[in-house]
Amino acid sequence: MTPLLSVQGITKTYGAHIGCADVSFDLYPGEVMGIVGESGSGKSTLLNCMAGHLVPDAGQVVFDTRSDGPRDTVTMSEPERRMLGRTDWAFVHQHARDGLRMGVSAGGNVGERLMAVGDRHYGDIRDKATDWLERVEIHASRVDDRPTTFSGGMQQRLQIARNLVTGPRLVFMDEPTGGLDVSVQARLLDLLRGLVRDMGLSAIIVTHDLAVVRLLADRLMVMKSGHVVETGLTDQVLDDPQHAYSQLLVSSVLQV
Repeated sequence: MTPLLSVQGITKTYGAHIGCADVSFDLYPGEVMGIVGESGSGKSTLLNCMAGHLVPDAGQVVFDTRSDGPRDTVTMSEPERRMLGRTDWAFVHQHARDGLRMGVSAGGNVGERLMAVGDRHYGDIRDKATDWLERVEIHASRVDDRPTTFSGGMQQRLQIARNLVTGPRLVFMDEPTGGLDVSVQARLLDLLRGLVRDMGLSAIIVTHDLAVVRLLADRLMVMKSGHVVETGLTDQVLDDPQHAYSQLLVSSVLQV
């Protein structure tokens, strides 16, 4: 089977500081990869290099495109990469405000992504937007309300609807439950797990929360100081960590 995404030797440095160093892995259709590590471990740098928000110093990010097969997205033209980001890719930010237009209605936020891929019929766009609001547990009556009137959890669910409405095959998530209180986190995780399963999504999730990856990720990668120190099946890594740093991460959670 051809990997949906093949990350090959991704390296990014900031002067003497290593963001991430020689990271390689394959992600297959329908698979969810979790990336964990403390702040400064390099996980967000890696995610942003993969998603095209940062240009790596070395390496390739090869995506199996629908039309042309495997393409290195690092060397793609900016318009090609932008279109990929509207269609087959999605990016869920930790802070929903970074992924939403706060001055535009909830329906408009979802509809904008549809218009970006060529939808033009207002009624169809509104119907699809309303349907997606309900799929992420936002009542249809809120379609004309602005995100500024929503709670943090609702804003995050709206950001997810905006991202998934075009049926992407790969979703990048940067601390998707960060900053939300525990009860809101649980509801959001349950929603995400259902959407990933129902849509057959592939996803890469960066988080410091091991409970998030336990629930969502098939495989797990542990990063420290820009390097991958351990990788494997999620339950395997969390239940029987081999690297001393992974053991420390797991034990610190258990002691809380």
